[in-house]
Amino acid sequence: MELIEHELIKRARGGDTGAFKQLVEENQKQVFNRAMELTGNGADADDLAQIVFIKAYKGLSRFKGQAKFQSWLYRIMVNSHIDESRKRLSRGGWEVAPVHRAEGDEKELFIDTSSAHNPEAQSEAASMRADIEIALQALAPQQRTIFVMRHYKDMPLKEIAQALGVTTGTVKSQLFRALQHLQEKLAFYRHELGLGSS
Repeated sequence: MELIEHELIKRARGGDTGAFKQLVEENQKQVFNRAMELTGNGADADDLAQIVFIKAYKGLSRFKGQAKFQSWLYRIMVNSHIDESRKRLSRGGWEVAPVHRAEGDEKELFIDTSSAHNPEAQSEAASMRADIEIALQALAPQQRTIFVMRHYKDMPLKEIAQALGVTTGTVKSQLFRALQHLQEKLAFYRHELGLGSS
């Protein structure tokens, strides 16, 4: 697969649009799923995925091949998402949107669904989910991205650092700040989230 990918990249660099189209087709689903995790909705995820592939096409000559092509695409995506998030914040156009997991990823962050048949518990869980999403949206863009990568995707710190082009120490400090912020904003749910008492 890597040999085929390497050959496609080489051909795409040489101007073969068919080769680049094949690279897009092979990575499109994964790119869209990760875009959904970052943006929270299909329309923004589509826009972000398009931006990623346009930037990848224009910047293909800068791809060194030291990382996987998909990791490079993800780095472009994260940086583009952070840039767009900053623009929205400065325009005051930020809307709270849920953090979506990839298709087939049934992991629920923090939420205990053991009482799924209890309407009161379901209502409380829905309220808690909404509060968690609001707290996540209030994070700085890079903190939110790192938090999502670590806790929704279970990515190792080193892989996150590579994808974002930062040091592992930066990832750790941003993750720590994100967790501090979430603990502060979600203090009301300390017991339910297993955060202990302070």
